[in-house]
Amino acid sequence: MVLSIVFSYLLLGISLGAPIGPVNAARIEKGIQNGFMHSWMVGIGSLFADATFMACVYFGLQRFIDAPFIQSFLWLFGAFVLLYSGIEGMMRSNRFSIIENRHRDTLIHCFFNGFLISISNPMSIMFWLGIYGSIMVKTAETATNQQLLLYTCMIFIGLTMWDLFVASMTSGGRRFLKPATLKAIALLSGLSLVAFGVYFAIHGIQLFV
Repeated sequence: MVLSIVFSYLLLGISLGAPIGPVNAARIEKGIQNGFMHSWMVGIGSLFADATFMACVYFGLQRFIDAPFIQSFLWLFGAFVLLYSGIEGMMRSNRFSIIENRHRDTLIHCFFNGFLISISNPMSIMFWLGIYGSIMVKTAETATNQQLLLYTCMIFIGLTMWDLFVASMTSGGRRFLKPATLKAIALLSGLSLVAFGVYFAIHGIQLFV
């Protein structure tokens, strides 16, 4: 029974990482532009943001985000980060060259890019401070602290597995795809970030007014 629960939390981690969202778009863009390590560092930055949210759950800060003004600020700040990252990615896609761009970004830049996109994503905030908090409260009724820690670790292992998968796929694809195709993928990834940014901005403005 415990093993099945542990496995379910592993699948939860993979499921959380799999949907096409801002972080995955950034992973693909960095992987296409720079390679495996840069794509993976975006994922590592995102994991650090997730750990920050978990700390917020632990300290009971989910009530803080219930205020409409705070929620509006979070959506608008997320929109700014996504629009900036997306526009930057699209501008660089027009100058794409596998050799020239391989070391254009530093690993620390990719790390903070993933961290900022994830930490400013209201969807991530709502999950970790809302849904995840509720899951942990419910699980705590029948689980020990050690089991809660194990379940949380399994979520992070699932997220890491997805990070490695995306980084491998995008960096591996660079070897087989033509430069024009890589440019198109990088452009679409940037457009995806901009689209999410516009959506976040609209939602934030609606909450504000």
